[in-house]
Amino acid sequence: MSKVMRWSAGVAIGGFLFGFDTAVISGADQPLQRLWHTSDLFHGLFVMSSALWGTVLGALTGSAPCEWLGRKRTLALVGLLYLVSALGSALAIGPYSFAVLRFLGGVGVGISSIVVPAYISEIAPPVLRGRLGALYQFQIVFGILIALLSNFLLSEFAGLDWRWMVGIEAVPAFGFLWIVCRVPESPRWLLAQAGKELECRRILAITDPGRVNETLEEIRRSSAEQAGERLFAPQFRFLVFLAFSIAVFNQLSGINFIIYFAPRVFALAGLHSSTALLSTVGVGLVNLVMTLVGMWLIDKAGRRALLGIGSVGYIVSLSAVAWAFYMNAGGIVVVGFVFLFIASHAVGQGAVIWVFLSEIFPNTVRTKGQSLGSGTHWVAAALIALVMPYLLGQVEAYAIFGFFAIAMVFQGLFVVFIMPETKGRSLESLAGELVT
Repeated sequence: MSKVMRWSAGVAIGGFLFGFDTAVISGADQPLQRLWHTSDLFHGLFVMSSALWGTVLGALTGSAPCEWLGRKRTLALVGLLYLVSALGSALAIGPYSFAVLRFLGGVGVGISSIVVPAYISEIAPPVLRGRLGALYQFQIVFGILIALLSNFLLSEFAGLDWRWMVGIEAVPAFGFLWIVCRVPESPRWLLAQAGKELECRRILAITDPGRVNETLEEIRRSSAEQAGERLFAPQFRFLVFLAFSIAVFNQLSGINFIIYFAPRVFALAGLHSSTALLSTVGVGLVNLVMTLVGMWLIDKAGRRALLGIGSVGYIVSLSAVAWAFYMNAGGIVVVGFVFLFIASHAVGQGAVIWVFLSEIFPNTVRTKGQSLGSGTHWVAAALIALVMPYLLGQVEAYAIFGFFAIAMVFQGLFVVFIMPETKGRSLESLAGELVT
């Protein structure tokens, strides 16, 4: 079991790079716009959202290398994309070259959001799958925190510019690449896609020694039943709906809006620029601590209960932020309610989404289903990064947060009336129950 945890923790560093790459741009946001004298629309389209459009491409196409190359070699591809993007972005000479290199890193993020959860779910025993899967989310928020802290320290104490902020990502990218070259292939991919039963059996004997024969039989049966099926086949309609819904609701919460534009939002609330940047570090810290709570609860309370708790927290916190902006209640009040929002996300959507997406689909279409969910998630995130610099200059902040609060009421209804529970079940038994 120690090897399973070690492999899961090592692969989950892909989440650290995901989080770091996503959040590091917040420190370079306004300096890059001033440096290249770009309009709000150009800045949003090319500078801020270029990585996100790469993420969309990676998420929508990432199932192909997962199936053709296997999980392990796809993980190595992700590490290489992160490394090239970090070094290249730091050396960019203009907005277009910067956008192209950030786009490559975004492709890595998109593929990572498929292959890392898939790999962990496929090597983890059922009783630990939620907790080990949540390691990915923990690493995402840890990466966000380190990125925000790194931006603050490099800017305020070291006096270094945005090139150092984006370039320092090359260090963990190289470490991740080294680690994934030393983990085994997914046992389910080995049997279902590559037909390598002996190698699959050897790895299952390490990951779940008490159920080797049972798991082998479940994989064979599931693969035979779903062989040749397309993701959009009629029996998968409910699963497609679940993946699409949870991904859309994730972004309609406003989480990426806060992560990308936190310094700008806090400045609108009246905080000084350095205080606003420091407050973003607080966002990352709250996210990290509450993600640990979510990790502890996910295999105890279950996925559905956590998303329900998070929905209530979203509604309360987003409504309160909208009120604070409407009443001009002050920057500290806004920061406090944003922290409550981040805590709600970390325990709810943050802990659940990647685990849930990696659990609900059968082995034969798992990465295709994750690609749908992840792609939907990232299309919505890219649209937010595209339009928010413009909307923040045209629409009052209270209206934006009010919209997010209303959207979360619908998420709460989805959890209560539609979402199934997946904790403690084998991947194959879930597929048998959820496929209609």
